[in-house]
Amino acid sequence: MDSGVLHIWQSTGIANFEWGNILMIAIGLLLIFLAITKNFEPLLLLPIGFGGILANIPIAGISGPDGLLGILYHMGVDTGLFPLLIFMGVGALTDFGALIAMPSLLVLGAAAQFGIFATLIGALAMNMIPGMEFSLADASAIAIIGGADGPTAIFLASKLAPDLLGAIAVAAYSYMALVPLIQPPIMRALTSEKERQVQMTHLRHVTKKEKIIFPLIILSAVILFLPASAPLVGMLAFGNLMRESGVVDRLSSTAQNELINIVTIFLGLAVGSKLSADKFLTSETLGILILGMAAFSIGTAGGILMGKVMHKVTGGKVNPLIGAAGVSAVPMAARVVNKVGQEANPHNYLLMHAMGPNVAGVIGSAVAAGVLLAIVS
Repeated sequence: MDSGVLHIWQSTGIANFEWGNILMIAIGLLLIFLAITKNFEPLLLLPIGFGGILANIPIAGISGPDGLLGILYHMGVDTGLFPLLIFMGVGALTDFGALIAMPSLLVLGAAAQFGIFATLIGALAMNMIPGMEFSLADASAIAIIGGADGPTAIFLASKLAPDLLGAIAVAAYSYMALVPLIQPPIMRALTSEKERQVQMTHLRHVTKKEKIIFPLIILSAVILFLPASAPLVGMLAFGNLMRESGVVDRLSSTAQNELINIVTIFLGLAVGSKLSADKFLTSETLGILILGMAAFSIGTAGGILMGKVMHKVTGGKVNPLIGAAGVSAVPMAARVVNKVGQEANPHNYLLMHAMGPNVAGVIGSAVAAGVLLAIVS
């Protein structure tokens, strides 16, 4: 009788909970709270938080190789499938018209990726701090947070540093949600009132033919010069071609809605499976959060400084604020640029101009991921 009662007791969650599990469940609840009450990237942080709770339930083995979350992780994250499908949906949702109308804005998207490579060096330098130990692969996966592109961060982390995936994903999406708080102080510090007041001329009309040719040109360039980026850029280009061709509206609509929504649910839960106490409650996680903030801030600053260069070169026709949109937090970064511009000049309307470097940042972060993959490989 006593052994039976003992056996029942030992099979309960109360008997098997450890402090690490309790703390990680609290972190999962915090992510859900932020998603619901503060609207912090709810599409990903809510399923990631819930997945983290499920992963820390003792005995159930939900995040194990044969558990639901473990199967989702192996099927969609370990293989890179889920981030690639999301990139296809992003391509179908994105209008590259602003970038096509003013191709020079591609430079701003590229400059904003400087934060990625600066943070790569910073992560390796952190190895001098006791308790921190990042390999080149780890540092590369952490650095991509600076691109402010969640799917790219998850894709690269799953390839280079799967043990750090949970912390990297949480950091990436948290900082994306904090764009309206992080970017404005940097924008005001690096630009003058006069520069922020600059009104830009209307963008030219972009033809349908140009919009169809654009994804094919981008894909061709990647194939020729950086094939390691082809999976991400290829799916982005395919999704955009479906959108702009006008002949597969049903497929484009599915990629924009049902498919990307379903994959987002599975991706969030799968990433949440990596929020286990032994992998998350480490000194490296603190380092990732610090480096992620540095990467995002440096990327924002890099875009603005390049915007100031363009402002000088064009004789004051470019508002340097739009460089801050070079990070690929679409369309939030562009909206923040527009808001700060209107604070300086109520007649300023920078949203469409900022969308150029914003979508360029999506391409730039994918290319940067390919460069890092090539370096580590």
